[in-house]
Amino acid sequence: MELSDFSRVLTHLRKEKGVSQKQAAKELGVSQSLLSHYERGIRECGLIFLVRAAEYYGVTADYLLGRSYDKHGMTISLEELSDEDAGGTGNSGIKSMLPVLNKKLICNSVSVIMDILAKSGNKKLINEVSGYLGISVYKMFRMLYNSNPDNSPILFGADEKSYTYMSDAAMSRCQADIQKQLTEICQNCDDISFLKMDEEYLKTVYPVLSASLFNLLQNAENKIGARKK
Repeated sequence: MELSDFSRVLTHLRKEKGVSQKQAAKELGVSQSLLSHYERGIRECGLIFLVRAAEYYGVTADYLLGRSYDKHGMTISLEELSDEDAGGTGNSGIKSMLPVLNKKLICNSVSVIMDILAKSGNKKLINEVSGYLGISVYKMFRMLYNSNPDNSPILFGADEKSYTYMSDAAMSRCQADIQKQLTEICQNCDDISFLKMDEEYLKTVYPVLSASLFNLLQNAENKIGARKK
């Protein structure tokens, strides 16, 4: 993503909305000169401005950053960003925003999954799902760790050549056990209402977290080449 993508999209959205730069700046809570700098690509905006602009123009943060062609996907609201995430001053650059936004998508989505698991009351299911997610985090951290040859391998028990195969095998076992547990639950339980997950239900039960979940699902399908038409 280049800064020019953000400035181009930001300018286009303002013109499409039919408002002057002065009016947009006032409603976005910045000076006209600062908005002009953003639109011309002279300066990078902060995280707070990015989210405020996404809400103002009714688009996703990914769309504003030039990472998605889907203008009308779910947006992340200012209320979803903690003071720690926002950095307080709002002066962090676009490069630092991406990890924060993606962390929010992942953490919020996992929170939905864990809440659903808690409602199931099935300890084995909870442990297997937790194991699956934990191994995926382990694999990613290990990849980052191994990329620097100066990092000592003493932190890990599995050697560098075999950890990926061991991890994939363990995740496959977890996935098989998860499917087995879900099948047994659906066959033997009278009440499986905790597995109700249509869009409107999720929006009602998780009014804040669901926005992140829907965005994550869309991003994942884009990654696997199954983008919804």
